[in-house]
Amino acid sequence: MVVSGSAYPGTREGVILVATAPLDGASRRSELADFLRKRREALQPDDVGLPNGGRRRTPGLRREEVAQLAGVGTTWYTWLEQGRDVRASQSVLESLAGALQLTAAEYSHLMLLGRGDEVTPAQPRKETLDPTVARLVENLGPSPACITGRRWDYLAWNLAFSTVFCDPMKYPEGRRNQLWSMFMDPVRRSRSTDWEAGARAQLARFRADNARHLGDPDFDELIEDLREGSEEFRCWWKRHEVARSGTGRKELKHPTLGKLWFEHAVFKLEESPEQRLILYSPLPRANTAAKLAKLLT
Repeated sequence: MVVSGSAYPGTREGVILVATAPLDGASRRSELADFLRKRREALQPDDVGLPNGGRRRTPGLRREEVAQLAGVGTTWYTWLEQGRDVRASQSVLESLAGALQLTAAEYSHLMLLGRGDEVTPAQPRKETLDPTVARLVENLGPSPACITGRRWDYLAWNLAFSTVFCDPMKYPEGRRNQLWSMFMDPVRRSRSTDWEAGARAQLARFRADNARHLGDPDFDELIEDLREGSEEFRCWWKRHEVARSGTGRKELKHPTLGKLWFEHAVFKLEESPEQRLILYSPLPRANTAAKLAKLLT
C-alpha cells in the first residue's frame, strides 16, 4: 500500500515557509531552555562528584553547579535556561554536554538546538515517494516493512506490516502516522509485550527529529493533538528525552498467531533522507517466519 501526496487536513497545498528567522530562533531557544533544565534536574550532586549538601528545594543540580562544572558564568547559563537571545559557541555547548553527562544522541540534540546549523529549510507540505521504492516495500513478502516521511507519516507499507502491526488506512487522513499509531491505537498497544518501553523510545527519537522542524505547523498540530489525546504522551513529552534510530529486537503478541519475534533496522533513502525504510525481519524464535508465511498465503 502506498499513500503519497496527500495534504494534511485544514491546510492548503503547496510550498510554505516552515518558520521565519524570528519564529525559528524563539522556538529553538525555548526548546534549548527546556532541554537544559530537564537534563540538569535529572542529575544529583553525587553523580558529578559534588557534595550533596543536605535537602534541596528543587530537584537535581543547581544552575550555578552546572555553570561551575562547565566553566561558564552562572548568569550566562541562567540566560540559556530562560530562553534569552544568546548564542553559545560549539566549545561552550561541548562543555555543557560534559557537565550534564549527555549521551551521544543528547549531545547531537544539544548542538542542533544551540547552534541551529542543521534546521531544515522550507519544505512542500506534500511528500511523494518514488514508485520503485513503493513496489520494493510491497514485494518484501513476509517481512513487515513501511516507509515514513519527515513527520513520521506512513507513506507506504506492505501486507505483512498491516497484518502484524497496524493498517494505517484505518486512521483518519492526516493521522496515518507512526507516532499517532503508537499512542492512539489500542489494538497496536495490545500487541506489544512492553508498550511503555517501546513508546518512550519512539517518542525520544521523534523528539530529536522534531528539533529540525521547530515552528512547523504540521508538527505542532500533531504534537498538540497527542498531548490532548494521550496522558502518557503528555507526561513523557515534558521529560525532553532524545535518542537515535537504530537496530533492535521486538516481541509481539498477535491475537491469532501468538508470539512473534523480529529484529528491525531503519534505513534512510538516498534521494529523500527524511524518508525512512523500517524493515522487520522474522526471527526463528517462536517459529515466526512460518506463522507469517501461512497467514499471508
